[in-house]
Amino acid sequence: MSVLDQVSKDLKDRFKEEDPMRAPDWNEENPIGLPHEQAIGLAGELDRHQASMFVMFHQYQKHHWVVEGPQFRDLHLYLEDSYNQIHKDLDAIAERLTVLGALPTASPIALAKQAYVAHEPEGYFPIRTMLRNDLKMERTICTMLRNTIGRAQEIGDYGTATLLKSVLMNAEERAHHLDHYLAEDGLRSGLSEEK
Repeated sequence: MSVLDQVSKDLKDRFKEEDPMRAPDWNEENPIGLPHEQAIGLAGELDRHQASMFVMFHQYQKHHWVVEGPQFRDLHLYLEDSYNQIHKDLDAIAERLTVLGALPTASPIALAKQAYVAHEPEGYFPIRTMLRNDLKMERTICTMLRNTIGRAQEIGDYGTATLLKSVLMNAEERAHHLDHYLAEDGLRSGLSEEK
């Protein structure tokens, strides 16, 4: 049994007498006039986005805590700005889920299972490796957001499409910055002065 499964079992045993008022798959009619089935289908995609962004939030935060080297301060601040923006965006997505008539996933175990990205393993990696991992995650999220934006527009959910376009722009900007940090002229280990 995996650690996540064991923790999940332990929590279920601990709270077995407390059933939630609304189960995780609960849904209701939305107040904004979208067809129910389409809204709930789209809500499922939004839930995967907010779960994936929670994973990304934690990875950026880890990198903020452990970054070292000559560009420490710039990267430390960049990573902090990034995880703060990600948290703001995932919060907006989770709130939109409730507008569509669904409940957002919230527990860390359920978020990790719902996400379409995975946190890098525990431990310290060279900064270039950590930033490459962040860039890979950003690219995946950008691709998935574009798919959902298209779907939202197809069903006439322009509110969700507008929200996700803003989230996408933020993700694309972070990816662009990561690409610059990873350029050949920066963050190389073992550089010596040219003579």
